[in-house]
Amino acid sequence: MKVLMIFDQIQAGMGGKEKANIAPGGKKGEIGSVPMIKSHLKEVDGQVSACLYCGDEYFKENKEEVERKMVGMVKKLNPDIVICGPAYNYKGYGKMCAVLADKINENTDIPALAAMSEENEDTIAEYKDKMNIVKMPKKGGTGLKNSLANIALLAEKMYKKEDTKELKKDICY
Repeated sequence: MKVLMIFDQIQAGMGGKEKANIAPGGKKGEIGSVPMIKSHLKEVDGQVSACLYCGDEYFKENKEEVERKMVGMVKKLNPDIVICGPAYNYKGYGKMCAVLADKINENTDIPALAAMSEENEDTIAEYKDKMNIVKMPKKGGTGLKNSLANIALLAEKMYKKEDTKELKKDICY
């Protein structure tokens, strides 16, 4: 299973809050925080084939452009599944993850999911009925290992077009 990850500038390893205005980009292979989910993906025969990134402030100011570019890059890279996040409790990144996963699901036949913590309550309330949003702890919170395993498991089931109804009751909002 070829996995494409979508990160903000921090999770991509491109800088901190001062780099929030980074335009969309991408790299084949692994960047940034991929190592934290890599072993979980391996357990479901998944491998990160590429990573896309965008600063959350850039996204906020250029939403339509970023949506268009990201969907276009996803189509070009043609992964089996797209994972947007994990966004933890970062509100700008959480919103970007939900919007992009929704747009990818809407405009491609490639399944996409998002992951964020409950602190993103406005985004979760707006998008939880449109797409899969995996529960996870806030940055530094407990339960990260379990939520990363859940992201990988849901990604596999979505890719294989298996029934996810029961799993989503436990791991999604």
